[in-house]
Amino acid sequence: MKRQFLKTLLAAAVLASFGLAHAQTRTIKFANQNAKGHPIVNGMEKFAELVESRSGGKLKVTVFPGGALGSDQANMSALQGGALEMASMNSGIFASVVKDFAIYDFPFLFANPKEADAVVDGPFGKALHAKLEDKGMVGLAYYELGFRNITNSKRPIAKVEDIAGLKLRVIPNPINVDWVSALGANPTPLPFPELYAALEQKAVDGQENPVATIQGAKLYEVQKYMTLTNHQYNPQSVVISKKFWDTLSADEKKIVQDAATESAKYEREQSRAAAGTILESLKKSGMQVTELPAAEFGKLRDRMKPVIAKHSASVGEATVNSMMAELDKLRK
Repeated sequence: MKRQFLKTLLAAAVLASFGLAHAQTRTIKFANQNAKGHPIVNGMEKFAELVESRSGGKLKVTVFPGGALGSDQANMSALQGGALEMASMNSGIFASVVKDFAIYDFPFLFANPKEADAVVDGPFGKALHAKLEDKGMVGLAYYELGFRNITNSKRPIAKVEDIAGLKLRVIPNPINVDWVSALGANPTPLPFPELYAALEQKAVDGQENPVATIQGAKLYEVQKYMTLTNHQYNPQSVVISKKFWDTLSADEKKIVQDAATESAKYEREQSRAAAGTILESLKKSGMQVTELPAAEFGKLRDRMKPVIAKHSASVGEATVNSMMAELDKLRK
């Protein structure tokens, strides 16, 4: 009887010890729309590696690529409610909760990656992320999706007029609808996980994304023509649910923040190093790639000016002036 009691006591102690260890390990679900192997997902995996190592395994990060946890809009709602711990998504998507973020979708805003880095990593980018806290999210860093290009299954685009009449999928927000309309095309807002099927079924003719996303989502299988327009640069906000963030200790917050900052640097390096190789790979996959002549780029920019003017008013004068002041300093 005594031996059985000791066995029972020992089993209870083991279970209690296991339960304590289990309770000390916290899991962070980290969601994104891009496929495994994409530079953004590589950055997320680097983040997971850094956090787990530096927390001694007390914080475990599980990466969910490919829209596995739903659309960006669904992820944002889950972050606000605390059902999802982290996500990375196009910064412009947050314009639905903080109007200032729409500025990141302005066409031809950044001339090169160096300008983008200086703005998002500097006071402007940090100030915008700070505005998410009232909406239940904390901005930690910026990855990059990169410069976007137009693809379609109908025809090569050699001049701006060739875009007219195409049915193009756009990120679901007003500025993207407006700039596509300004080119005489028909904008179709769709969440990214629905894009491949829509292209395959010819529900839409084309779309616009950076080359890494076109390759990662295998859009070359359903798109024949690509035009290097570089019409938008997309920063990707790395955000954490404020409900979850507030449960972390000061030390844990530092681990998470430092890992986000380091993984952002790593992700951008990966993205830029891969861009040329990916473009060649897309050509080998059968895509016909064209570049617009300088005169056509001038026309493209002119078509965008009324769109920028319209959305400058809705974004707010202070935010637009702050962005332009940053860019002016960089260009002097």
